[in-house]
Amino acid sequence: MSSPRIEHVNVTVTDPERTSRLMEALFGWHVRWRGAARDGGHTIHVGSDEHYVALYAGRDVRYTPDDFAKGRPLNHIGVEVDDLADVEARVRAVGLRPFGRDDYDPGRRFYFLDPDGIEYEVVSYRRDR
Repeated sequence: MSSPRIEHVNVTVTDPERTSRLMEALFGWHVRWRGAARDGGHTIHVGSDEHYVALYAGRDVRYTPDDFAKGRPLNHIGVEVDDLADVEARVRAVGLRPFGRDDYDPGRRFYFLDPDGIEYEVVSYRRDR
């Protein structure tokens, strides 16, 4: 058996279209699929050819900030990149605020919150950047 890997993560967001555009702008990902989902909802799969994040919103659901409280149950989504500075500049360019920069083995990282308050950790293991 080959080594198991995470192929996708499915998260609830208030606006899958907005979040997929954000992921495309920040990480260069593309929409792999979009369509109807459970309970009359809508899902967009955005990512690379190897992995993706499924962005789900229910039909006629009114989400509140409490629905996206940190750690309920998701603490953050980790995204590995080659060029940390480039992605941080992209995060700033779309009006989001990077925070929590750190540099410890094995890599460097920063965090940001998307418009729903979902936390992302962006990490680079390349030491030459």
